[in-house]
Amino acid sequence: MTLREKIFEIIFKSDTPKAKAFDILLILLITFSIIVVMLESIPGKSVNFYAVLNEVEWIVGLIFIGEYLVRLIVSPKPLKYALSFYGVIDLLAILPTVLVFVYTDSHALLVLRSLRLLRVFRVLKLTRYIKEAAVIYSALKSSSRKIGVFLFAIVIIVTILGTLMYLIEGNADSGFISIPISIYWAIVTLTTVGYGDIAPVTALGQFVSSFIMILGYAIIAVPTGIVTAELTRPVKNAPTCSNCKDQDHKEDAKYCKSCGTAL
Repeated sequence: MTLREKIFEIIFKSDTPKAKAFDILLILLITFSIIVVMLESIPGKSVNFYAVLNEVEWIVGLIFIGEYLVRLIVSPKPLKYALSFYGVIDLLAILPTVLVFVYTDSHALLVLRSLRLLRVFRVLKLTRYIKEAAVIYSALKSSSRKIGVFLFAIVIIVTILGTLMYLIEGNADSGFISIPISIYWAIVTLTTVGYGDIAPVTALGQFVSSFIMILGYAIIAVPTGIVTAELTRPVKNAPTCSNCKDQDHKEDAKYCKSCGTAL
């Protein structure tokens, strides 16, 4: 094996001791970086405290930049990896650190303070190392059209119910001052959240809201059933990509259609 092939096996695969050790090390580093982001948001600490966190963040950021570049170099098809789901996540993880090098103007750095919050996307890098996450992702991907139709039906339902409640409660001092506000109330009620900031006061309005609450319990079961059906469906004999975990391949496929990795 060439050096490039050895590095590829360590970075993209997880069935060797070195690859497993690399995965564990990267998981610990990602978790540590998320903790640093959280600590930076705590007010009232000393200047030295934030200075140390900033130095640590620079070190971690440079490590992630190096990891991303190595993945591009050793990947059989770098462009496909860069445009894949995990490639985009890896890019988002290093974007705040890279932008600091590009924009050096002091006013631009004020804007970059908010972009640094993108570092929280590093937590999504953890999904690459959880095999169960690939199963859930595959089930969500397979049921995406059904869930999309379901969500579209929900939008229609809350629009109708919100408009109806505006007609019923519009003249009452209950908070239904417009159709958008009424639709917001319908969403809150249908999802059984119930903030309580808006409530019907008429008998008819309370009857309709009771119907919406009961309907909410029935609707919650629909997406759960759709995804569960996909999870329990027998897995086809298609190869799974060791890099992006994509399972939607033909049985005779030799390369991943998402990132180009050899199957």
